[in-house]
Amino acid sequence: MKRNLMLSAVSALLLGSAALPAAASNCPGFLPPNTLNIPVGSADDKGILEEQFNNVLDTIQRLYGPEIAARGGVLQINRLWTDGTVNASAQQSGNKYILNMYGGLARHDAVTMDGFALVVCHELGHHLGGAPKLTSWYGNSWASIEGQSDYYANLKCLRRVFSDPASENFTRTRGSDETAQKACNAAFAKPEDRAICVRSTMAGKSVAYLFKALHNDSVVPGYDSPDTSVVSTMYTQHPATQCRMDTYLQGSICRQPVSAKLSETDPAAGTCTRSGGFDRGFRPLCWYKPANPAELLPPGSKVFGEEDGLPVSFRDLAAGPAW
Repeated sequence: MKRNLMLSAVSALLLGSAALPAAASNCPGFLPPNTLNIPVGSADDKGILEEQFNNVLDTIQRLYGPEIAARGGVLQINRLWTDGTVNASAQQSGNKYILNMYGGLARHDAVTMDGFALVVCHELGHHLGGAPKLTSWYGNSWASIEGQSDYYANLKCLRRVFSDPASENFTRTRGSDETAQKACNAAFAKPEDRAICVRSTMAGKSVAYLFKALHNDSVVPGYDSPDTSVVSTMYTQHPATQCRMDTYLQGSICRQPVSAKLSETDPAAGTCTRSGGFDRGFRPLCWYKPANPAELLPPGSKVFGEEDGLPVSFRDLAAGPAW
């Protein structure tokens, strides 16, 4: 039986059209298009407040405005608080790196300030997340694909945000997750690194519950029940709920430092791969197809016994340690 399985399409319940800016074809969204709308003061307005919404965006602007300026760009965050659209998007126009952040998503009951920070980091990841990129008829576009933007959010962005004093008062999902706690304890020795890792996984849990609600998923996502599907080609659209949750965990436990640079062309650069000497933090195979199977082999190993172009042990090599 072949090991590689195509990831199923996201729920057909989300095929409506969201109110995105005019350049919608240039705007990767956090969620698939949907018709959900949460106006200010409505019965469904149960998420974060406008001041909290702005506090998160102020932090991102301060941390990443200079980085984008160093690239010759300008970070423009459109604060669309009164817009009830339950989504977020990114676009580029000239030298402007644009984030469109809608109040409707922030007002959803599942969204905490930490969860909203992850959403903003995901949209920033379309700009800064590196390869793999979306492609068009003329080649690679400016935007990192959805799975890579999820990975970037926890691998790079949330670590900076949650290390910043301004984030100390962000609202967050309370309690703990045993699987995530064990994974973070195994990945990091310093208490402060473990705390940021756990906090990042709980932010992922917050938005995973948003996905569940929007998709009408019957199964509750959990870090203890990872998606075992394996794509045969890179999946560039929004992965399924559990697959995205797995990506948040793996980004959180990858030991690559925030300073390790990502590449616009090499998906392995600045990320966790076995060939790079890492033993965990790999992008999940439910959306990620390595361009080079050696990414999942220890340094110095040879690729052999291939099936459909991948090592027979591909699934096991990608699984990482048991906690």
